[in-house]
Amino acid sequence: MNVFLASPRGFCAGVDLAVDIVDLAIQQYGTPVYVKHQIVHNPKVVADVEAKGAITVEDVEEVPEGAVVVFSAHGSPPSDYAKAKVRHLIVLDATCPLVTRVHNEAKKYTKEGKKIVLVGHIGHQEVIGTTGQAEMTLIDERQDWELPHWDKDTEVAVLTQTTLSIHDTALAVSKIKKNHPNAIVRDDICYATTNRQEAASELADLTELVLVIGAQNSSNCNRLKDVAIKKGVAAYLINGPEELDRSWLVGVEKVGITSGASTPEKQVKAVIEAISPENVFRVGPGEESTTFAIPRNLRSLVGDGTRSSHKEELIPDEDN
Repeated sequence: MNVFLASPRGFCAGVDLAVDIVDLAIQQYGTPVYVKHQIVHNPKVVADVEAKGAITVEDVEEVPEGAVVVFSAHGSPPSDYAKAKVRHLIVLDATCPLVTRVHNEAKKYTKEGKKIVLVGHIGHQEVIGTTGQAEMTLIDERQDWELPHWDKDTEVAVLTQTTLSIHDTALAVSKIKKNHPNAIVRDDICYATTNRQEAASELADLTELVLVIGAQNSSNCNRLKDVAIKKGVAAYLINGPEELDRSWLVGVEKVGITSGASTPEKQVKAVIEAISPENVFRVGPGEESTTFAIPRNLRSLVGDGTRSSHKEELIPDEDN
């Protein structure tokens, strides 16, 4: 059996930044440090930061008054910042800069008097944060939906959750444009989501089975699974070798493996070791070099404001 390993895969710059900020908070303020919502959608990453002294909560009101709280990478609504102020919390914002960009777009277009449409998944933490920035219409492309009956000359701006399916989002945008051809459409799906979906598509063309390594509640992981399934290839989302069903591998000679943007590389390595392939081949254009600087208001915690990436290439780049 051969394994075909997608590249890029795994941790993106936004996840690196968020985990760094929790580490810095613990170093600077000691323990416990509170994290509002899972810092990223991966239980093993959450367990790692909690082992260092972080405590994950789902509501700012669970954080003791005067404590340190890190807001997760997915972004938070203004109401959370208001709650934190009332409770005199020290807030460290780990929102991915690309999510913050969407928040800023929402506020900008609102000031310009445009109607905002957000394509995103109901209940996802990123969508909760974005819809809190301004009044907007949420479209979940997985469901039947219709736009409000706005006049044809209504100015519309279309924003998207950063971790959606490229294909499905394009279909939703096309439907919106039929009613409002002059709508401004922002390309908000992030580079990491786009690059990983493209690599997953290439992976599906070469293999009989695709394993996506990551958490069930990770939007970008689920979209990678969807990419393979839409190509007609069996695909499963697992968080590690303990969730691997050996029956999936019966009669399969070519297994594709990729991972979501919040998945540590050690989880990918563990699955490959469990499969024990004869060869591992890399598929795709290679890993990104994108990094995000520590936010200006946190740079005093690190001196020069730079941090090394958490990305660790545990699988050789060269074919075995």
